[in-house]
Amino acid sequence: MQFQGRLVRGTFLSRPNRFLGIARVMGGEAGCFVPNSGRLGELLRPGTPVYLRKNAFEGRKTRWDLILARHGDTLVSVDTRMVNLLIPEAVHSGSIPSLRGLEVVKTEYPFLDSRLDFLMQDGEGRVLLEAKSCTLVEGGVALFPDAPTARGRRHLEALAGAVERGMKAVVVFVIQREDGEIFSPNAGLDPEFGRAFQQALAGGVKACAFTCRVRKTGITPYREIPVLPRVSGRGPPRP
Repeated sequence: MQFQGRLVRGTFLSRPNRFLGIARVMGGEAGCFVPNSGRLGELLRPGTPVYLRKNAFEGRKTRWDLILARHGDTLVSVDTRMVNLLIPEAVHSGSIPSLRGLEVVKTEYPFLDSRLDFLMQDGEGRVLLEAKSCTLVEGGVALFPDAPTARGRRHLEALAGAVERGMKAVVVFVIQREDGEIFSPNAGLDPEFGRAFQQALAGGVKACAFTCRVRKTGITPYREIPVLPRVSGRGPPRP
């Protein structure tokens, strides 16, 4: 998937709040929209090279959207909006084995007290799928979440409820970088999410994780990696 518009290199300076960053770009300091509610503490440090896209919409408070951050030699997409575009791409291309044979029926599907990302179908019936954006990798282990997430726990409970009602359910972790080797829930940071993840899998929810190839021109699903439900992370450094 190609990024819309040209990305401009800048330098990250600060993050006054979750959705607002300050970057040096095109010779001056400017506010930028951070399309990610996670902490991103290991990525968005002062001096980090970033890539931004100029915003064409009138009425926006910021002129720029923050799209990529460089972490060492790795480009990382910080835009959670990419995930709901990458899932259909992975399904249509067949590049991720666990998603083969699925077809997208509806997006933003209401179920129980949640709104899940996709209603899909396979040859046997309906499949509910929830996708999560993952940007944190420690020692080759991709970890989610990077901040405690009650919403994420509710989604897992909704998926488990779908299985109880005879449907299939899948949670997919989209690692928006290339260097993850395995995936695990970040139980060291969010024990409640870790427990909910274990319970969901025990109840029949499937889990899948895949990395992405990230370039300055676009992002594409890359390869599926193993899911190890009992490896826990230390959690990211706080900004």
